[in-house]
Amino acid sequence: MIVIIEKTKDLGGCIKVPPSKSYTHRAIIASALTKGESKILEPLYSDDTVATINSCKSFGVKIRENEKMLIVNGDCKLTAPNKPINCKLSATTIRFMTAFAGLVEGKTILTGEGSLLRRPIYPLIDALKMLGVNCESTNGFPPVTIYGGGVVGGESSIVGDISSQFISALIFICPLAENDSLIKLETPLESKPYVELTLEVVKMHGIKVKVLGNHESYYIPSNQSYRPYTHKIFGDFSSASFLIAAAAITGSNVKFENLYPLFKSQPDIEIIDTLKRMGIKISCGENYVEVLGGELEGVEIDAKDTPDLVPIYTVLACYAKGETVIRNVKRLRIKESDRLNTISSELSKMGAKIKVLENSLIVKGGHKLRGVIINPHGDHRIAMACAVAALGAEGETVILNGDCVRKSYPNFFKDLISIGGKVKIKG
Repeated sequence: MIVIIEKTKDLGGCIKVPPSKSYTHRAIIASALTKGESKILEPLYSDDTVATINSCKSFGVKIRENEKMLIVNGDCKLTAPNKPINCKLSATTIRFMTAFAGLVEGKTILTGEGSLLRRPIYPLIDALKMLGVNCESTNGFPPVTIYGGGVVGGESSIVGDISSQFISALIFICPLAENDSLIKLETPLESKPYVELTLEVVKMHGIKVKVLGNHESYYIPSNQSYRPYTHKIFGDFSSASFLIAAAAITGSNVKFENLYPLFKSQPDIEIIDTLKRMGIKISCGENYVEVLGGELEGVEIDAKDTPDLVPIYTVLACYAKGETVIRNVKRLRIKESDRLNTISSELSKMGAKIKVLENSLIVKGGHKLRGVIINPHGDHRIAMACAVAALGAEGETVILNGDCVRKSYPNFFKDLISIGGKVKIKG
């Protein structure tokens, strides 16, 4: 799919933000581990979440789905699938299902496609081995083979600065271990709010986890049981951040519904405070966020807990007066693409002035951008970020492989058109 975007001076209207991808993944996993029927209301259906749904079905989890709801029943005998599970491009899926497979008797092979096969999984493999799970990877990367049969428990250690999803994966399965578990972090935790979201989800299902210190370790009692729960998935600040930024860049008034600013478990709610610091006027209600215009000014941003916001932060910085420094970004080198170099190179083609350092980005704003051909390298967040950048660029911007946005926000371009974006979709 090719997307052509022209400069757009004024956006307006109202968007219902799509459901949270992070919450949907976690609700599916917790519900699959529950002996009984759980409901997930208004889940996100995207390439990534469908990969998690299909992976659970491969183990025998009963899942019924319609447009508005998932009904998940884990009250059945789980069995290892007789062929490899393809997690597509979803890192969340392969990480959560690697731990999940440790509970299931038999041999499970998990694999994926494209960039997923280049994303490290060895920290999780090593931590699972300490908990008594027999598993192996391919030189530290997918495919992964798990010889399941239960989790022994005990003490395990894992790094906290490669992916918080490793810790979340362990939190899901350790309540079902034979013995109590203690998970120690070898390095400080990054993306802490994502682990906190996992803790909230398992708590909804009646699971107890004790956080020691400032997320330095986790004590998880054994032989617990997940209880049925009905989840209502809230709107996704990660997805909304792109169109919120679009409103900010164009000085527009746009309302975003299905966002709950008072519910702090979404890390990317940070986009609101950052934009306020940059000079944008924003009104927040119980279930909405409204952008009211303003002029962007450069600031310093710590992205330690919000790596997914870095591409759109970089775009905002291009349109801000002065210099913006975005720190703690090194983990972006192992996302769907090398996001640091990809966002820098694509925006630089448009005329942006960006310097990439080992663990930070420096953006000098105020330089006029121009339309070019953008290659998002199959990365949904790069495609959406560059689409937003195109709204303020002179001439036409052409985004190749625009359908990569299906990974997290299938209706992104339709929603952009609905608020006045000058967008043409071909193919």
